[in-house]
Amino acid sequence: MKFYNRKKEQEILLQNKIQSEKSACFTVMVGRRRIGKTSLLLESVRGQKYLYLFVARKNENLLCSQFQSDAEKMLGLKIFGTITQFRDLFEQLLIFATREHFTLIIDEFQEFESVNPAIFSDIQNLWDQYKDKARINFIACGSIYSLMMKIFENRKEPLFGRLSSKIILQPFAVSVTKDILREYNAKYTPEDLLCLYLLTGGVAKYIELLMDAGAVTHKQMLDMVTRADSPFLGEGKDLLISEFGKEYGTYFSILQLIASGKNRQSEIDSIIDKNTGAYLVNLEKEYSLIVRNKPMFSKPGSRRARWSLNDNYLRFWFRFIYPNQSLIEMGRFDLLREYIDKNYEQYSGLILEKYFREKISESFRVTEIGSYWDSKGENEIDIVALNDLDKTSIIAEVKRNAKKIDMVKLETKVKSIQKHLAKYKTDIIGLSMDNM
Repeated sequence: MKFYNRKKEQEILLQNKIQSEKSACFTVMVGRRRIGKTSLLLESVRGQKYLYLFVARKNENLLCSQFQSDAEKMLGLKIFGTITQFRDLFEQLLIFATREHFTLIIDEFQEFESVNPAIFSDIQNLWDQYKDKARINFIACGSIYSLMMKIFENRKEPLFGRLSSKIILQPFAVSVTKDILREYNAKYTPEDLLCLYLLTGGVAKYIELLMDAGAVTHKQMLDMVTRADSPFLGEGKDLLISEFGKEYGTYFSILQLIASGKNRQSEIDSIIDKNTGAYLVNLEKEYSLIVRNKPMFSKPGSRRARWSLNDNYLRFWFRFIYPNQSLIEMGRFDLLREYIDKNYEQYSGLILEKYFREKISESFRVTEIGSYWDSKGENEIDIVALNDLDKTSIIAEVKRNAKKIDMVKLETKVKSIQKHLAKYKTDIIGLSMDNM
């Protein structure tokens, strides 16, 4: 699959590169695995002098041996003798940068924690020593969010306060996902687009896997996801076990419950039979996997919050794949597919709401967007989008089928929040798959 739209990020990377030609620049890029960090970084240095290093979990001696070889091949940097410690290699690269400008990309930077935690202090000491005279564009890239945040944003860590720039790479916007599908299937249907969004959430690698396999329709996509050799079946576990460590069982249980619709802490606590408050906070703050949704217009400390997974693929995986591991182990992929088909319409309807929230945020001047429900969990309004600058708002009901949208009922619900909308010019609309 070709490289697609990352204009904003490319602009930032270009400005950092220009800056680094005069003085050292240190950028961190964080994003979940498969989102396209490496592709973006390699695209940004095309035609430039650069060194790309991938941190694998191996002995520091072996790692440095590989890095030394890479530096000679890509930069022409000849280092006499064998380097066994990363600090020595990093110093040689900084000395080289005092003579010649280049970009250094270190991918999976957080894995230095497993190789030798002292490396972070070594980098800090050497960076402070050479940054005023080295013309280096240093980019540290990582996929384990919690570790990367700890490394760079914890005041007790040596690299705190050393960054020039931070990029958190997000999935493709819905418009880009739509454009990609159109390239591979000019006659795509709204059902096809919804399925692609539902399965991938705009994550580049997942889109690539589907498109390259010719899975460009709703049926083909679900066929691929549920076949015996599908990379989508084990991906959820592969992604998160390294994040959660030995407590992954509890975290997985919580995520499964949220994906199944148990979105209040009280519900989760009663099923798991323990207080999950600390786990929920970690999932939100440390791992950035869930979002605490409060009804629009609610007070900051509102207890009406509902939790949801913010990653579409993981939401799908915990809803359909993880609870059905026994079917996968028995090789009953036909029954797995049947289970998905049975629940697909209802599930995809919920994802459709998320799709339109993203689309509205992307297409309109919006300062705040969410949903509304009252203190009893009733009078639900799917989308409430506000523009506090222009004093405009959009209120929307979302249904898969346009015929099921009840505008009269929606207008009645809007009256219950009229006091909050008094200063806004409000559009009340219905959105269905016809509007995708």
